[in-house]
Amino acid sequence: MVLEGRAMDRIGTTMQKKAAELERLAEVLVTGEQLRLRLHEAKVIKDRRHHLRTYPNCFVAKELIDWLIEHKEASDRETAIKIMQKLLDQSIIHHVCDEHREFKDMKLLYRFRKDDGTFPLDSEAKVFMRGQRIYEKLMNTENNLIQTREEEGVSFERALVASEFIDWLLQEGEMPTREENEQLGRRLLEHGIIQHVTNKHHFVDGPLLYQFRMNFRRRRRLMELLHERGRGIPESHDSPFCLRKQQSDGGNTCFLSVSPTKEIKLAVGVRRSSMSSSCGSSGYYSSSPTLSSSPPVLCNPKSVVKRQVTPEELLTPGGPFIKKTFTVVGDAVGWGFVVRGNKPCHIQAVDPGGPAAAVGIKVCQYVVSVNGLNVLCYDYRTVSNLILTGPRTIVIEVMEEALV
Repeated sequence: MVLEGRAMDRIGTTMQKKAAELERLAEVLVTGEQLRLRLHEAKVIKDRRHHLRTYPNCFVAKELIDWLIEHKEASDRETAIKIMQKLLDQSIIHHVCDEHREFKDMKLLYRFRKDDGTFPLDSEAKVFMRGQRIYEKLMNTENNLIQTREEEGVSFERALVASEFIDWLLQEGEMPTREENEQLGRRLLEHGIIQHVTNKHHFVDGPLLYQFRMNFRRRRRLMELLHERGRGIPESHDSPFCLRKQQSDGGNTCFLSVSPTKEIKLAVGVRRSSMSSSCGSSGYYSSSPTLSSSPPVLCNPKSVVKRQVTPEELLTPGGPFIKKTFTVVGDAVGWGFVVRGNKPCHIQAVDPGGPAAAVGIKVCQYVVSVNGLNVLCYDYRTVSNLILTGPRTIVIEVMEEALV
């Protein structure tokens, strides 16, 4: 029995390592594709002539580095080179003549492999690209597949029924038979694209509920490519999910959390990402690496608000609260603030050097809406997820006590 237990442990460890590899591959593929589309839109990618020859759909390395810094995707040229080297190492981009295996800050021409048909489509990359295409088709067509649903008396947002999903896949011609579409669903689950809502079941044709684990539309920050360890929104109540990262001598990711008492606390956290499953590691098939090995997070464990208020108090005409609206443009590593609390949430911490502080967001303000959506009756995890999966520029309404 001991030997059998050890064998299962080894299998579990192998699956975890494989899941982590798939997760990293997914992020690189999605991030690279988003960058490619942005560069086409900005006309950074275009046909260029060099030595009497035209090279279609390429970019100049030096110009691209300028663009990354200008758009706050990299803080300096060295960081920009590291980001692009990551894409080159993963065969997302290449030198137009394949003469340089390093990304150099020079007037050299590089191209996305997807633009010249040389992208190496192994089986795993094909699954991710197909999953992205299916996700986009679901989001762009009028249907009621994804909605709030119940399983075993518990409500799950943005969930779909397996059998209805297979009906839709058949209708869209993804695979010719139900059995083949069920196998497609199983591959999507095994590659971390979808998951059972409680992580207890593999994908089966029936009434069980599933969710997309990956939000392909979330704008990835290129800096995330350089921080692969500990992906996911930590479930700790004190995790600084969107504070700006500070420089650290060690290998940990460090944040500064600022409370009204001016006390500075150093917190070790995990990197934010779209791979934010809230399921534990005890389910049927967990394709996300567990967070149990992550270092503890300690960041303003005590609430900064003196007392909890209700949404009704905030909205009472003639009450002591005033409303303010801020537009916050995230930089390469975040927006620079943390929300906590429940119905309503409040600003728990603000990085004094971050984008939020620059526009006037302060601790103890209550969050009223995010990008036009009223969030007074949401908990902080839901609000955090709205910010995390939304656009880089957020419009946030807050209320604060008026000065007497």
